[in-house]
Amino acid sequence: MSNPAEKFDTQTRLELEAAAFRRLVEHLDERKDVQNIDLMNLAGFCRNCLSKWYRAAAEEKGEELDYEEAREIVYGMRYEDWKAKYQAEATEAQRAAYKGSHSNH
Repeated sequence: MSNPAEKFDTQTRLELEAAAFRRLVEHLDERKDVQNIDLMNLAGFCRNCLSKWYRAAAEEKGEELDYEEAREIVYGMRYEDWKAKYQAEATEAQRAAYKGSHSNH
């Protein structure tokens, strides 16, 4: 067995993965101080990426979910509301780091 997840049946694996995803979203909700640009610079993904992946997964299953709905799931509120309440202006250092390492996002 090369991947430890293979020891679980498909349904159990899906449930574990879903629980881990929910916990990640909860964690990000608890850490509103962590800006998306910080996530992008350190990890190469952000809340918006999660939203896009969620939407793509829904689409693969034949479910309709637009990007703004997916964002609301990940952010826990409308993106515009989250942005107004919690998003800070990026610093020059943050923008330079982003431009240098993740310009394709």
